[in-house]
Amino acid sequence: MNPSSGPTDPHSHARPAEVSVRHLQLQLTVDFATQTLAGHATWQLHRSATTASELLLDARDLLIEEVLLGEADAGTPAEFELGPADLVLGQALRIPLEADTTTVTVRYRTGPGAAALQWLQPAQTAGTSPFLFTQSQAILARTWLPCQDSPGVRFTYEARITVPAELLALMSASNPQQLSASGQYEFRMEQPIPAYLMALAVGDLQFAPLSARTGVYAEPATLPGAVDEFADLEQMVAAAEQLYGPYRWERYDLLVLPPSFPFGGMENPRLTFVTPTILAGDRSLTSLVAHELAHSWSGNLVTNATWNDFWLNEGFTVYFERRIMERLYGRPYAEMLQALGHAELLHTLADLGPESPDTHLHLNLAGRDPDEGLTDIAYEKGDYFLLTLEQLVGRAALDSFIKEYFARHAFQSMDTASFLRYLRRELLDQHPGLEARLRPEQWIYGPGIPDNAPPVASARFAAVDAASQNWQNGTPASRLPTADWSSHEWVRFLHNLPAGATTAQLGELDAAFGFTNSGNSEILAAWLPRTIATGYAPAEAALHRFLTRVGRRKFLTPLYKALLASPNNGPARARQLYAEARPNYHAVATSTLDALLGRPAVG
Repeated sequence: MNPSSGPTDPHSHARPAEVSVRHLQLQLTVDFATQTLAGHATWQLHRSATTASELLLDARDLLIEEVLLGEADAGTPAEFELGPADLVLGQALRIPLEADTTTVTVRYRTGPGAAALQWLQPAQTAGTSPFLFTQSQAILARTWLPCQDSPGVRFTYEARITVPAELLALMSASNPQQLSASGQYEFRMEQPIPAYLMALAVGDLQFAPLSARTGVYAEPATLPGAVDEFADLEQMVAAAEQLYGPYRWERYDLLVLPPSFPFGGMENPRLTFVTPTILAGDRSLTSLVAHELAHSWSGNLVTNATWNDFWLNEGFTVYFERRIMERLYGRPYAEMLQALGHAELLHTLADLGPESPDTHLHLNLAGRDPDEGLTDIAYEKGDYFLLTLEQLVGRAALDSFIKEYFARHAFQSMDTASFLRYLRRELLDQHPGLEARLRPEQWIYGPGIPDNAPPVASARFAAVDAASQNWQNGTPASRLPTADWSSHEWVRFLHNLPAGATTAQLGELDAAFGFTNSGNSEILAAWLPRTIATGYAPAEAALHRFLTRVGRRKFLTPLYKALLASPNNGPARARQLYAEARPNYHAVATSTLDALLGRPAVG
């Protein structure tokens, strides 16, 4: 979809239907002492409307030093205007254009509080050097780059980044695999991407290849474990290609970030960022990598036109992820993932309310932070819609449809209304009565889960549920048949613990299975809320370590909620822990937790 023909994006000041950016030349210096980026961005433009007299870019908390019409070394200084500041959207950067203007350069620097940037002290990393990483999704690219910060606008880019000589710089682009003695790095991204996929990381990093086109970057202390954990990466890429067509981004590498990264992963093209919380030692949490890999088709290749259409990214990606995992590890394994996701969906529906408009697949986020739409509705209800379609039309027909969808719309954006028209034309209309049985309008524009959704079941979880019941009926924990359980089965077992479990019962489980000292973050994140609710004192130190070390929002939010609900001085403990831990969290996490707990006083 051309940006000139797509829906208006309520989260961008840009008017790409008139003037859109096509290519970026970025030059930045990374200064850890001042925690700023400084340099210039040169944009090559496409002017759709011949009468367009200005370029509008998104900016938030940027110091704009100069605007030039033309290249950085030969442009003409131009007047510019920054519009009123909005807490979510930032400001519109208005640049008047002359009749023949095709290039604009903006000289700028970021502020030390730029929301996309997290500057880590050595103590916050696995080594002895500082670290910087960006998180641009959903609309934080504008906090480190003046841009048209809309997922419906795509551009290619090249960059020259200068960093301290002892550190390696990486981007969502072609990447170095060794240090540069000068501290200067050059990057190219020849496939067009939206601004939210702009990414930069700088740190004491090393690279290890996993195959001819895959590899992993990590801090030296983390790299050996990461290499072992991601040994199946090439098999994942091959499985994805067999399902839905060729991988279009050349290389697929992973970067293991420090623990403060707020998400499980971020699908930056060519260089997926992943949390170290998936380094479980047994490859049991690598479905997250399959998810980020799947984004190389759904999201990166075919992108939601606005954040109201976010389900088109995530619903397809969850479905695709589970198909990859099924191909690699079998259907019973994929069924566990489906059951876990379904439970999360039901929990989210209960939180939001079954009739809430926020449970629609297509959202109305105008006037709100688009992060409010990043819920399990987009992920799990979107996947459930595709599962329902699979059940009705058959897997072969759905696979053919999805593969052609990715091929036909590659490097374009897609909005919900256009997708629905495409779905009807290419699939539903080919099968008489299918639309009436699927009821896509109800799924997409209605609340909750429609009653034509297929049941979700897992044979492996049925065995876990039986073991859980036996324990509750008196079977000692040490006699339960748990020897071959995966992380997912342990999480299911912990979710089954009765609300009234006693400290003695938790002690028995802990003695048998070592939950409190587990090195598996998913298991800890399922165990610790139970210990909070029960007042299980032996887990206090583990809770403190987890909250002050891990920054993944998925884990933090339920733990702080459990503390707030605890009768054991819970709210005070929650705020005390948050005040200590908050400096280690990214702005994506603190924006959620500040609303939940209140921002701690400084001083």
